[in-house]
Amino acid sequence: MFGYRAVEAVGQSHDLIIPENLRSRHWEGYFRVMATGQTKDISDLLTSPGVHKDGSRLSLEFSIVLLRNDGGEIEGYASIMRYVTSRWQREKALKERLAACESTLHASST
Repeated sequence: MFGYRAVEAVGQSHDLIIPENLRSRHWEGYFRVMATGQTKDISDLLTSPGVHKDGSRLSLEFSIVLLRNDGGEIEGYASIMRYVTSRWQREKALKERLAACESTLHASST
């Protein structure tokens, strides 16, 4: 999905796939959740851009689950990601067409 071979990505920072302008926000949230175990988004489907090895942007949906030890302490997390760039582009084009149609309709009714 991100264009990296396993040997290039395993053990690397998340920064590998996070757009540079979103990294500080990502890490603030990450450390807050890991310290507190609290997030309003933990059960929600999240959306975020990602970055491919070639620098192109990706649209992603993902969910996160915290992994706890027997004492209830957070040991890490697991995430499932889905690539949704094509769907996002189709939806964006449809919204633009709808806006154009509504604009034309509004202009013709005045």
